[in-house]
Amino acid sequence: MRKPILFIALAGLAIVAAGLVAGPDLERLREVRAALALWQEAHPGVLPAAFFAVYVASAALSLPFAVWLTLLGAALFGFWQGLLLVSFASSIGAGLAFLAARYLMRDWVAGRIGGRLAAIRDGVGRDGAFYLFSLRLIPVVPFFVINLAFGLTAMPLARFYAVSQIGMLPGTAVYVAAGAQLGQLQSLSGIVSPGLLATLVALGVFPWVARWGVALARRRRALRGFTRPQRFDRNLIVIGAGAAGLVAAYVAAAAKAKITLIEQDRMGGDCLNTGCVPSKALIASARAVAEARRAHVLGVDTAPQVDFPRVMARVRKVIEAIAPNDSVARYEGLGVEVLRGQARLVDPWTVEIGAQRLTARAIVLATGAAPFIPDLAGIEGVDPLTSETVWDYLAGLEAPPRRLLVLGGGPIGCELAQALALLGAGVTLLEAGERLLPREEPEVSDAIHAALERDGVEVRLSAKAVEFGADGGKWVALEDGSRLPFDALLVAVGRKARLEGFGLRELGIPAARVIETDAYLQTLMPHIYAAGDVAGPLQLTNAAGHQGWIAAANALAAPFWRFKAHAAPIPAAIFSTPEVARVGLTEPQAEACETVVYPLADLDRAIAEGRTEGFVKVITPKGSDRILGVTVLGANASEVLAEFTLAMRHGLGLGKILATPHIYPGWSEAAKNASGRWKQGHVSPRLLRLAERFMTWRRG
Repeated sequence: MRKPILFIALAGLAIVAAGLVAGPDLERLREVRAALALWQEAHPGVLPAAFFAVYVASAALSLPFAVWLTLLGAALFGFWQGLLLVSFASSIGAGLAFLAARYLMRDWVAGRIGGRLAAIRDGVGRDGAFYLFSLRLIPVVPFFVINLAFGLTAMPLARFYAVSQIGMLPGTAVYVAAGAQLGQLQSLSGIVSPGLLATLVALGVFPWVARWGVALARRRRALRGFTRPQRFDRNLIVIGAGAAGLVAAYVAAAAKAKITLIEQDRMGGDCLNTGCVPSKALIASARAVAEARRAHVLGVDTAPQVDFPRVMARVRKVIEAIAPNDSVARYEGLGVEVLRGQARLVDPWTVEIGAQRLTARAIVLATGAAPFIPDLAGIEGVDPLTSETVWDYLAGLEAPPRRLLVLGGGPIGCELAQALALLGAGVTLLEAGERLLPREEPEVSDAIHAALERDGVEVRLSAKAVEFGADGGKWVALEDGSRLPFDALLVAVGRKARLEGFGLRELGIPAARVIETDAYLQTLMPHIYAAGDVAGPLQLTNAAGHQGWIAAANALAAPFWRFKAHAAPIPAAIFSTPEVARVGLTEPQAEACETVVYPLADLDRAIAEGRTEGFVKVITPKGSDRILGVTVLGANASEVLAEFTLAMRHGLGLGKILATPHIYPGWSEAAKNASGRWKQGHVSPRLLRLAERFMTWRRG
């Protein structure tokens, strides 16, 4: 009994080696089959049992031989017997791996699988056995990972085995059919036989058919219990008139769809009213102060005087000047029906607003996000301000606040802390982490830290607030036991998606931190889409706008055409002084990559203007000019970054940027010069020596 088992294992390894190293070898396959056939004649029943045992052991130990053993089993035993052996052996082996992970290797499996485990647990919690079935049917995750990871979930073994047995059967049948056809080949000319061609086509088509089947089953499961209207009032309903919702409505109107846009607050959302527009208007005034302070470097002496009420009045005027672009009048002029009020989904196709009910073939949820206030003792008693409420507070002041405490060292906290300090406020910034802007390059964090302190902000790192109080004046107690007094508190520790009040929970649409969507921004119900901050992962106006047109295009074109939401790189900027702009990966995120850094101190335009602080950092794969990520620190960083974003979006490398004429002296030359730095580091010394010899020969 031991000899056949050993022989089969060695044969399987030989086939694996032949396939991975030497390519197809029909003569070797025939030799292995002939030898095993002799064993089968001499020992009837032993070979199938031995093969079954080897397959179970291979699956239980997560060895990478499953496909090869499946093909071998089909070639040896034919389709039906091969299918029977492989189907049960693979499921039993999977069950053993499941048990081993649960009881013997729990910590090791958790460490090796990493982030996939959390996603699988979420899937099990959301869809239960159907989630496992879809993974078995469409192997987007390797089977051995599924076996081990599900051992760390709460799913019972019996259910895991039953679902695996059923879910793997269609795919196993396709591979067994292919193996049976391969086993009959006598020469390479047999590859063009109808039977083998049919099985090869089945191998290619099966994942698509399975994906379509799973999507159909998931759709029916999600919509079970709801009655789809025979007719719809509209093509599209968009809930939320922020960046994502406005773009979605614009796209639908341009496509001549009948569209309703619903907003319960102000048109333009956070960006126009409390975010991008007012903050950049305030920052413009603050930069004027900074420019006046540094004017002596350019030979000009001046002393800035800040009229704070005039600054805030200008902020309001800027909002008023831009507001018509996002107004009800403009969108109604485009053909969009705009309704005001709280919208709620009452079924997958019906939206209720007041006493009115509207139906649509598709719905886009673009409800945005709101500032997050942490649950800290006493914080509500000190009237915390947020990025939404700080503007009314500042507008009511005759002078900047004397003691403003900013909680949070992210982009919002850094921008507003620096701007208000430049305008004359006394600002202390508390950051619980070890550095400001933790998502940026470490040298960026250091530079912005230094810039904030230069402009009058007191920055405290690793400063965790534990309690607030208002007795004898407002104060905050820190984890180290110290207390800080303040007059006003600005909380800037992040934003949370607006999920409540829209009927998501009642319809069963998953929405924990954000609304869960797929790559096409579809929710669990495929005709309901989510875009912008409420969908994540980026809370940026430009990301929201991009998702808005993706969601609208997919909603209107389904099922004939659709676009992926994550195909385009999304740039981000922090409008501090100096500016920070980034797209793609940072150096800590990149693995096995190259980095080139071009200092702005070498840029002629920067030298001429006395703005030499900063750099351009480019991340590329080793030996390639393909751009994986770029960070720019310095004046006009957000403008310099645009060229890199365009190149990444359209697959252009640094060589294309280098070959493009740029204005001299201009800030855009920073992109060209950084590309030149990369090129200098990739010139072949051998080619240079050959060029030198050639030029010597040319001189005679």
